[in-house]
Amino acid sequence: MPVLLAALGALLMSLDSAINIVLPAMAGAFGVEAASIRWVIICYVLTYALTAFAAGVLADRLGPGPVFTAGLWLSGATFLGYLLAQSYGAVLLLRAAQGFAGGLVYGTAPALVTLSLPPARHGRGLGMMSLGLGVGLGIGPLVGGALLEHWGWSATFLFRAPLFLAVAVLAQSQARRLGGVMPGPRRRPALADLVRLPVLRAALLAFLSNYAQFAVWLLAPFFLVGPLGLSPTVGGLVFALTPLGNALIAPLGGWATDRVGPRGPLACGLALEVAGLWLIATLTGASPLLAVGLALALVGLGVGLFQVPNLALMMASFPPAQQGVAGGLAFLSRTLGSAIGVQVTAALFAARLARDGFLPAFHTAFLGAGAVCAAAVVLALLPGGAARATGALARPR
Repeated sequence: MPVLLAALGALLMSLDSAINIVLPAMAGAFGVEAASIRWVIICYVLTYALTAFAAGVLADRLGPGPVFTAGLWLSGATFLGYLLAQSYGAVLLLRAAQGFAGGLVYGTAPALVTLSLPPARHGRGLGMMSLGLGVGLGIGPLVGGALLEHWGWSATFLFRAPLFLAVAVLAQSQARRLGGVMPGPRRRPALADLVRLPVLRAALLAFLSNYAQFAVWLLAPFFLVGPLGLSPTVGGLVFALTPLGNALIAPLGGWATDRVGPRGPLACGLALEVAGLWLIATLTGASPLLAVGLALALVGLGVGLFQVPNLALMMASFPPAQQGVAGGLAFLSRTLGSAIGVQVTAALFAARLARDGFLPAFHTAFLGAGAVCAAAVVLALLPGGAARATGALARPR
């Protein structure tokens, strides 16, 4: 049950991908530029990045179950707040509140998995959680496109309120099974715990991969409904190839981690992500839909293959009594990469957009994202710091 609830929590959180296909409509509704709409993403991801780490620290003191469940309740309440949102400022405040609640879920879900399974199955358990994450990312754009066409942008937020509240009820009913405090000495994480080579490498790789992939989440919707001329529903279907690729390959990444360790799968995943990003940088309004879909799918497959072994590497770098900190730090690294990647990518895009138009700016943004991910490939292949994750938690420290 803890693994299932962690997967459901990740799925519901990742349904936020529903808003990406509606970003152009939101920009039009509030009269803001395409580059400025990035604050809808930044207010959310930056808040849950910081909250996720704090939630992990709290989970190591209280157990992950209560913190995880509180995040579900708060998320459901926040989505109901979009009924009252009438301005861009109000939306940004709700996005920050949504990020705070979401950080409680994201920061504790990995600990629910690793504390409920033996070390030799951590990769597969984290793979199931990542499967939930990928499924939510995949169906989110489809739902978002359909809701936008029939009920407007606000529906892409409101539909999640009853889902979160239903899973919160389920989690509350399973409170005794969701992971109490691990036995052993309780202490706050020290700086020395966080600056070890395996921890820093896993955190930096997560940062770089998410920095790069968020070029897709920010700019691909504008390309699909702009130069390519697709409707929001069809654009959502094509855009969904990125997260669906992530979902399909995540269990394989978990299995491979348990079998051969994290280094090979995560390096292969990063290489696929680079290939997809640079292929996107060649697309135009005349590109075949098959080429567009292949490029988006490659990014998703790469991210999905990378994330599970990298998360397993992070979790294995901490003892059982600090699994909350490990999970929180993993999501802090991911989301800081997302937030900074969105900012830099939007700045590169906007700088060239004014001078050369949409497609040259689009290409520059994706070439830059691919270069960042290529640097991650080099880092992943450097010797040291990527020891086999399987069984690492079982070794004495």
